[in-house]
Amino acid sequence: MTAKDLVAEANKHITNVPVSIAKELFDEGGYIFLDVRTANEFKMGHIPGAIHIERGLLEFKINNQIPDKNAQIVVYCKVGGRGSLAAHTLVRMGYTNVVNIEDGWVAWEKSGYPVE
Repeated sequence: MTAKDLVAEANKHITNVPVSIAKELFDEGGYIFLDVRTANEFKMGHIPGAIHIERGLLEFKINNQIPDKNAQIVVYCKVGGRGSLAAHTLVRMGYTNVVNIEDGWVAWEKSGYPVE
């Protein structure tokens, strides 16, 4: 099994949204944006107000950072793969309102949306 296979399997169990929908959710407010990229990627720029938990630490840190399993969470990474895996992990951990941004940070930044 390859990483591509794992992402494809994860995508069967999660909701991916285009960046335009993610921007609407950002504008609505009430959504937690979760950046699962590396610390260096996060420092280079991220969605304003995003919580940062690296993909490799997600299972260990998520309950302290976002204890509410019904929180509305928008996950993203650089291009979508790590985000898909992270979103699937959250669903498996009992989080009920999780989406992943298709094409991730690259699409957000390319669209000219707000960044920090």
